[in-house]
Amino acid sequence: QVQLVESGGGVVQPGASLTLSCVISTSLFSLWPMGWYRQAPGEQRELVARIGVGRSGTTHYDDSVKGRFTISRDNANNVVYLQMKALKPEDTAIYYCNKFGDNLAWGQGTQVTVSS
Repeated sequence: QVQLVESGGGVVQPGASLTLSCVISTSLFSLWPMGWYRQAPGEQRELVARIGVGRSGTTHYDDSVKGRFTISRDNANNVVYLQMKALKPEDTAIYYCNKFGDNLAWGQGTQVTVSS
């Protein structure tokens, strides 16, 4: 079974930056479009960013994070990243990575808390 292991979350002040990482245990990683999702307390899980296949896969962002978040991938090491800048309190959530479109079993996620 494919495993997704997210890391890099933490407690930061508004305006700070964080970079999340997600390691995926599959040899098919380079063939899959990938996404970062988040779920705030009491809210539905939502897609915030996605990246296509290939070394420079096409990226798409939710309007709420556009210009602040950057998704990237390292196909050699089966890792997808989410660089987050200018964090806001409303970015507080558990962040998950997953295959885009045809989700796999979810990992544990990594908690991001933005608070002054």
